Amino acid sequence: MNFMARPLIEMVPQRARGRLALSFAAEGATTRIENFYQEGCLKARLPRPVEPGTCEAVLMNISGGIAGGDDLGVEITLKPGAQAAIATATAERIYRSLGPASQIHTHIHAAANASLTYLPQETIFFDGFSLNRRLTINLEAGAKYLGVESYIFGRQAMSETITQGALRDRISLSQNGKLIYQDQTRLDGDVGSKLQRTGIAAGAIAMASMIYAAADAQARLEAVRAALEGAHAGATIMDGILIARILAPDAVTLRHYVTAGLRVCGDGRALPRVWQN
Repeated sequence: MNFMARPLIEMVPQRARGRLALSFAAEGATTRIENFYQEGCLKARLPRPVEPGTCEAVLMNISGGIAGGDDLGVEITLKPGAQAAIATATAERIYRSLGPASQIHTHIHAAANASLTYLPQETIFFDGFSLNRRLTINLEAGAKYLGVESYIFGRQAMSETITQGALRDRISLSQNGKLIYQDQTRLDGDVGSKLQRTGIAAGAIAMASMIYAAADAQARLEAVRAALEGAHAGATIMDGILIARILAPDAVTLRHYVTAGLRVCGDGRALPRVWQN
């Protein structure tokens, strides 16, 4: 009979990996998907577009959320003259991390005279989260970009609060190879207390950044400001790019003002169906 102790087996948690690469090409008055690659937990679907002439894609993370150590990468390419609208199927959830930070890298390239509307739904953070995220946007001559990034720190309806977390988020936008705009967010430690500071979030738990890069950005500034009237928000022009920031006490209020701003910059066009629920 063998009474020797068995060696302890180290349990290594499984981590989600996902890669998605989509490219779009103009074909007459319409845009079609040219290349479609998906791997791991990242998937995409191509619903019937809301707007004629625009190719629509809905991105999905079938892992059910993001936890520490997950690694997701998305590459979106628009050929000359292509028009695409990309959204996520639902809000992305960033759960507590027990180890390394999660990684999300998104690269967007829009060739000459292409137009992209990039509308991921809200990112919801849970207590103890850790996330490194990068969004890189490259626009060639005449290309247009309308996009939004939204954060929700704890689900208010579930009485959730954030005490600890770590966020590194960087958005970079270049036109014709020249860096025009870069925004970096860094929050760590007692995130809940930091959000109470006037210079950070003034007590808001929901926030969004909207970017509109197009030749007519300056002409839309006053209309965007009017659409955001009543919100804790501001909009300005930086190097020909319209930037709007919105703070809100909850996700519903944030969505209301984000939608108002998007409709101004999108000429009132209908948002993707996943945004209309």
